Amino acid sequence: MRQFTSDELRKTWKQFYIDRGHVDVGAVSLVSDGSTGVLFNVAGMQPLMPYLLGQKHPLGTRLCNVQGCVRTNDIDSVGDKSHVTFFEMMGSWSLGDYFKEERCKWSFELLTQVFGFDADHLAATVFAGDENAPRDEEGAQFRIASGFKKENIYYLPAEDNWWGLEYGPCGPDSEMFYIADRPDCGPDCGPGCSCGKYTELGNDVFMQYEKHHDGSLTPLKQKNVDTGWGLERILAFLNGTRDVYQIDLFAPVIAYIEKASGTKYEQDENLTRSMRILADHIRTSVMLIGDEARLLPSNVGAGYVLRRLIRRAVRHGRVLGLTAEHIIKTAEIFIDDIYAESYPRLKENKEFVLTELKREINRFESTLENGMKEFRKILEQKKQAKAGEIDGKSAFYLYDTFGFPIELTVEMAQEEGLKVDEDGFGKAMEEQKQKARENQNFEAKLSVENAALYESLDASVVSEFVGYDSLKAESAIAAISAGTEWKDALAEGEEGTIIVSKTPFYATMGGQCGDTGVITCGGSEFTVEDTVKLPGDRIGHVGRVTKGSLKKGDTVTLQVGAENRGDTCKNHSATHLLQKALRLVLGDHVEQAGSFVNGDRLRFDFSHSSAMTKEELEKTERIVNEQIGLSLPVVTQVMSIEDAKKTGAMALFGEKYGETVRVVKMGDFSTELCGGTHVGNTGEVRLFKILSESGVAAGVRRIEALTGNGVMAYYAKMEQELTEAAAIVKTAPTELLSRLSHLMAELKALHSENESLKSKAAKDALGDVMDQVQEVKGVKLLAAKVTGVDMNGLRELGDQLKEKLADGVVVLLSETEGKVSLIAMATDGAMAKGAHAGNLIKGIAGIVGGGGGGRPNMAQAGGKNPAGMDEAIAACAKVLEGQLS
Repeated sequence: MRQFTSDELRKTWKQFYIDRGHVDVGAVSLVSDGSTGVLFNVAGMQPLMPYLLGQKHPLGTRLCNVQGCVRTNDIDSVGDKSHVTFFEMMGSWSLGDYFKEERCKWSFELLTQVFGFDADHLAATVFAGDENAPRDEEGAQFRIASGFKKENIYYLPAEDNWWGLEYGPCGPDSEMFYIADRPDCGPDCGPGCSCGKYTELGNDVFMQYEKHHDGSLTPLKQKNVDTGWGLERILAFLNGTRDVYQIDLFAPVIAYIEKASGTKYEQDENLTRSMRILADHIRTSVMLIGDEARLLPSNVGAGYVLRRLIRRAVRHGRVLGLTAEHIIKTAEIFIDDIYAESYPRLKENKEFVLTELKREINRFESTLENGMKEFRKILEQKKQAKAGEIDGKSAFYLYDTFGFPIELTVEMAQEEGLKVDEDGFGKAMEEQKQKARENQNFEAKLSVENAALYESLDASVVSEFVGYDSLKAESAIAAISAGTEWKDALAEGEEGTIIVSKTPFYATMGGQCGDTGVITCGGSEFTVEDTVKLPGDRIGHVGRVTKGSLKKGDTVTLQVGAENRGDTCKNHSATHLLQKALRLVLGDHVEQAGSFVNGDRLRFDFSHSSAMTKEELEKTERIVNEQIGLSLPVVTQVMSIEDAKKTGAMALFGEKYGETVRVVKMGDFSTELCGGTHVGNTGEVRLFKILSESGVAAGVRRIEALTGNGVMAYYAKMEQELTEAAAIVKTAPTELLSRLSHLMAELKALHSENESLKSKAAKDALGDVMDQVQEVKGVKLLAAKVTGVDMNGLRELGDQLKEKLADGVVVLLSETEGKVSLIAMATDGAMAKGAHAGNLIKGIAGIVGGGGGGRPNMAQAGGKNPAGMDEAIAACAKVLEGQLS
């Protein structure tokens, strides 16, 4: 076998197929576009699904690439020699071009002529056939014809050698194995056996059938081939190891962890496992944050998976005695050394990646110590009680208070021989969500105590919402409640909740506020102030009787307030446009983290770690208004959740959906799962204006905005304030900008004059200090103090003295109102000899009761002990001497 580096293997793979007429299509984002219903791209073929289904690829019918993939379904297995969460899949495809003969021939050539495997040690599996599809004799014959020995062809069932989704393209696959030179472990020893004699090398999938909804198979018009080989696994094998953590994609990081932790790899089983977990999880985190989608840690969707990876890495770093700085260094090794050539985007985004990684590590470490103490306390309590598991409420407490992902609690409990009540955890989380909904939506109108009242109602009393297409309906009153009691009737002036069997009133759900309106019967009228969702699939109309009276059994007319519903629809539809616009501007890491829409305004919370820039906000607003201007049709379809995922519809992570869902599509721009009400086309929204953007939690931002009439009212108010502001500075609104510019120029001139006076005063206070220059190992040092000069003044003085000094180091200290300011500057010549302003400041700041630092050429600090200024100045020479070579 020939040995390879990872870079050589990537290049060799792609060149092999380019020489055979394939086009390198490159890699796409690790974060899925949502079209396959998963968070990440988990296979090389996933981004090519539309083309495997028949769509024409712009680059032709023969394709190849090396695609990064992320899989976390077996994250608990990471820590052994083979499992990883990020991996690279080397792939090649035929889209209706060549089929089994060429594929089998090229696979054998790759194995023997390129990788140097001995043909006698190669085996292949083929589909054994079943009641749905015949045995793949064709595949077996082409394997033998290509060079595989007949006795090394194995027929395996569909669970091993069949590929396909629920329906669509499918077919037999054929895996290739290396046979180790050792005896069989038993009579059933063969490919797939766990004894280690057979090692999987690659897989060829032959998509030759189409599976229909009834389960039947018919020949596929466009027969495809999908070939996938795992880079890490094949690289390890070619280099004589079964341990992927010893290949060049991990070895430098493992070596650094060994050095930093003082632990030798494979010396201790548990510590080696922690080494592998740390290396793997940081590699995956670096890849996800540095990806074109710029994924960020959050509590939703893919961001939650990233948060879990980072926090698990931190925990295992602690096991090894490593600090946050050590963990960040492993990330730097991946970026600067291991993937510098193959993933240049990481180097370009290095600062962003490390900043976000540090932010998440610091966020977790701030609560980790107390969380671990609490975990150990819970653990001790359970052991004393001889309990076999940690209850769900305790696990949720660790999550809610200390940020421990449930998976982390489960893992730590397993290490102590305990289980965790994960169902109880889910129940506790749902209870908290429900309380939040009640606090936000029901307020005083429906308390938690009322739940028992509604659960006592006959189960046949349910409400059907009929308000998607009409704002008016007739129905009989099925039940009336007031407070915690059932009532037969409500008289004029009385408050209560009315339940009917059919209603056009939308109940508060999914962030959309409930409808308002009226319920009438003859001359009686009930004003609906809110509409709420009640237990047992019921809708409650909360309000008061304003005329006459209403009783149970009355046939009533329910009329939704058209203006409020219309404005609410505008705001709700605008949130869909906003979410898509944010993903276009900020990246695919953006996911909904909450929303609120009523007739007045909209609020949208989303996952993103930093404040949006002015340009990003303007671009987002412009995109939304462009889509409004296009009057895109808003179409709603009801379909199964599986079909909805295949449309690429955005779903709210963590939300529970039924078997059927509503998919709201706005042209080709936005597709989301949503049960709310919307406009008929985006043009009805009329206008969209962002009012503010702010942070509401770690990794979650919030946009508040207006639409339609709200925007018009906003601009009317702004015009009024503009007129009032112009009057204050005695000018017309059209001349306000000119007038303010003139006033600012006057203010600037006065400020400049003031600064000149301050600068002169600072020079006078310092006096002539050039006679205080001393020489330290051939480097000039000027350290002096002054009184009443602020940091800006010190910087200006420092620049002037550095210019006079020509070459050397300047240190200045100043006392102002009992506080000390320090600044240090070093010239290029001084830095070349070892001088470092930042480290010099660090060395003396403590003497004046402060701290600080900075760059090699300039640094500053503050302190609270003016009495130490003379001592600090005296210490400068000693600190500088220690820096110079």
